[in-house]
Amino acid sequence: MAYEFTPDDVAFLRSRYGDKALQSAAELALTPSSLLADLTVLRARYPEHAAALAETVRARRRAVGKFPRPDRLLADEASVQQATAGPVAALRAGDIVARHPGAVVHDVTCSIGGELLALAAEPGVRGVLGSDVDPVRLTMAQHNLETGVSGRRPTLLRADALTPTSTADVIVADPARRDAGGRVFGIDRLDPPLLELLAVYAGRAMVVKCAPGLDYRKLRTRFGFEGQVQVVSLDGGVRETCLWTEVRGAPENRASVLRTVPDPAADPGTPARTRLYEVTSDDPDELDDPAVGEYIVDPDGAVVRAGLVRQYAHRHGLRQLDPQIAYLSGDVVPAGERGFRVIEQLPMHEKTLRGALAARGCGSLEILVRGLDVDPDRLRKRLKLKGDQPFALILTRIGRAGVAFLCEPGFRAGL
Repeated sequence: MAYEFTPDDVAFLRSRYGDKALQSAAELALTPSSLLADLTVLRARYPEHAAALAETVRARRRAVGKFPRPDRLLADEASVQQATAGPVAALRAGDIVARHPGAVVHDVTCSIGGELLALAAEPGVRGVLGSDVDPVRLTMAQHNLETGVSGRRPTLLRADALTPTSTADVIVADPARRDAGGRVFGIDRLDPPLLELLAVYAGRAMVVKCAPGLDYRKLRTRFGFEGQVQVVSLDGGVRETCLWTEVRGAPENRASVLRTVPDPAADPGTPARTRLYEVTSDDPDELDDPAVGEYIVDPDGAVVRAGLVRQYAHRHGLRQLDPQIAYLSGDVVPAGERGFRVIEQLPMHEKTLRGALAARGCGSLEILVRGLDVDPDRLRKRLKLKGDQPFALILTRIGRAGVAFLCEPGFRAGL
């Protein structure tokens, strides 16, 4: 169980003595295997705050890439884990300004201040407020804003998210997806519960960050949600499903795909540039009949989760292998996407697969599965690989028949 900070812990960590203690703690490994020994060292030096020091250093290490100044951050690991990555938060702030120019924005579950940092950096936002029910997290947010924001700083207050406390133009919320037992999945188990949150702010412009696996179809059909569903990924990993209310005329579904663009000439510590493309439910989705081309393309997870595979395929001139399966195929791999050059199509028989792989000297095998009940790790063991060549195996179905595509190793097309 994660360590729970006390107000005394945070006051100590914000002091000059606490800053030196954090520098000392940062020299320790603080890995799962060394943590007990490292805590013994810290207790000898800082008996009252050893656990807080260890938790803060571990949180800072986890925060690299999420926060602009992770080396100055005050946080616990749980709050960092739920915090929005910097590029995703910046995208949301820009979207808010595009839809509500000059808005005052209130993050009603501000926690340690991750969203507030992005909102404060957006010049089109007229004012920023942050509130949270947890006084310790609020104090952490105050510190993080002091060290991470130049110029105007958000106003902070202690308040329950289910009690409206401002007349802000836009409400931002990020319900907690963990409790004492770990990660939770039901919308009624979020904190605060999602449906209550939407009801309390009904009729106001609101943005709610949710888990990537949110069943937004159920939210529409059973609970009448009429806003926009945005699924966001960063560097191939789906980060969140975001609900936008009061967005008249906007597409129902939207996939936002962010990719970091490396810049070898950039100075160390400079935020990486990102490239964005989006697919929406308003895009055309007419496709040629299913067929197998030179490559199989695995669309980004945001496109798949947002139900926009056909729209994405239309844009790039690709076809589906099967109308119900998200794998696409064509003679090119779109920039930034993952593709596999097809060597041969095989029936879904383990003996046949084993023979084909052995004949090619396969020693390492990436297995991707959609539409079939197959455990890749167990299958890999049963295939008894003995060679030294790498390959990929894509298992899916066309119609009712399971099929396998033996492919060259996957690659990501250049941006």
